[in-house]
Amino acid sequence: MDAETEAALIAAGRSYFARRREKVAGFAHRNFGVRGTLGLHRRALGWDILKAPLNVALSPVFVATRLGALLADAARARGAARWLRSRRILLPTAVAREAERRIVADLLELPWRADGRASSHDALAEAMLAEPALRDLIRRRLEAGVEARVAARLGDYTGTRSAVAEMTTALGTLGAGALAFNALTPGVLSLAPTLSAILAHQAALAAFPLGGALGSVWLGLFPAAASPIQTAVVVAALMLAGSTFAAFAGVIADPIQTRLGIHQRRLHRLIDALEDEFTGSGRQGFVAREHYLARLMDLADAGVATLRMFRG
Repeated sequence: MDAETEAALIAAGRSYFARRREKVAGFAHRNFGVRGTLGLHRRALGWDILKAPLNVALSPVFVATRLGALLADAARARGAARWLRSRRILLPTAVAREAERRIVADLLELPWRADGRASSHDALAEAMLAEPALRDLIRRRLEAGVEARVAARLGDYTGTRSAVAEMTTALGTLGAGALAFNALTPGVLSLAPTLSAILAHQAALAAFPLGGALGSVWLGLFPAAASPIQTAVVVAALMLAGSTFAAFAGVIADPIQTRLGIHQRRLHRLIDALEDEFTGSGRQGFVAREHYLARLMDLADAGVATLRMFRG
């Protein structure tokens, strides 16, 4: 490949990705605003409700693969880093697949075929084929596996929805604990003991033989304690409720993120990573920062629950 052809390829690619960036703002408002996200989350009715808690459990594995890829890069083990980044750990949900289809077919304007639906428009090919000298080079680039690496970038992008759903659920438990119990409850582990104690108190009060007034005095002196079984049942119930909420959390989170420009910035990072796949080294990658924030919230939840256990 001569330098002139390479320069023409890169210039055409950069022109294509520049046009994608111009479409980001409108795309985000159409698809992640209130009306767009309601249409998107209609697909969450079904198996997504079961996949949501599994993705929560798999999120630490996802984070471990991405951290492993960073360590492999630092050790110059490029093959291991590529392999780790290509692992799609999280289960594909119907909402994530639809979001991916919209990004590929509407924002990137690339071909898409899945779930019986197809789009044949290829804006990148049109930009490249405008230069006849580039046709053979385009074929070789595609055969070199760029498409597979682009798919991995899209997988990481749509996977951020799971992490955002976790954080939205955690903020919900935090608000519930603050309003209802005047307590810090950043997650299920810290909320469950507080809720279990209240349920145990109410059950003991209802069963007190001398009436509610004397029962309140008695329980003020000798508080009722929740049994481990009762606490475990409350944890399981909260996890089930949380997983159901997580499947639809984007209905709340998407419009807020769009209004704050978070969706737009995330899409720009995705386009930057895809541009690097085509015109650069392919090492820039799309960093799913939301997963790391979700893990920090998990640590905060576990820390609060541990402190309460020792205080109790």
